[in-house]
Amino acid sequence: MNIKMDNEAILLAFVALTALAIFLQALILFAIFLSVRKLARTLQQDSEELRASAQELRSAALPMIDNAREVFSRVAPKVELIAGDLSEVIYGMRVQSADMQSSAKELLEQVRIQSLRVDAMLTQALDAADRAGVYVAHAVVKPVRQISAVVASVRAVVEALRSSSPAHRRAGTGGDRERLG
Repeated sequence: MNIKMDNEAILLAFVALTALAIFLQALILFAIFLSVRKLARTLQQDSEELRASAQELRSAALPMIDNAREVFSRVAPKVELIAGDLSEVIYGMRVQSADMQSSAKELLEQVRIQSLRVDAMLTQALDAADRAGVYVAHAVVKPVRQISAVVASVRAVVEALRSSSPAHRRAGTGGDRERLG
């Protein structure tokens, strides 16, 4: 019997512990229930405040949205017109730019051709001036050399006559002086 009692006592202890655990769980669940109910009330109040703010915001925003729609409906055709005009202006500018590039290329080509012509003419003119300079140099230098040679020969003759012996000069020139005198 003793063993049987011990089993009954153990069983009774487990039942008591289980009852106590269930009672504690019930208390915890009741505490959770109270906090969830309090949280639900707080959330309900917050949602009502949020709903009221949203309603105020909506009532303030609706006139602005309606106003924006009205402005957009008035401005949209003008924006489309401006966009079309801008597209035409850009197209015209592209065409003019292409024309200007074409004209610039033609002008540069003509400038290049004219510069080649001017270069050829200047080269010919400078070559002609060089040939004329050489001709003038030969035409002037040759007679100048000849005149210089004549002058040098006259000097040489005069020097030779001056440096000749005095006796010979007196005899030859004395008679000339008398004749001239």
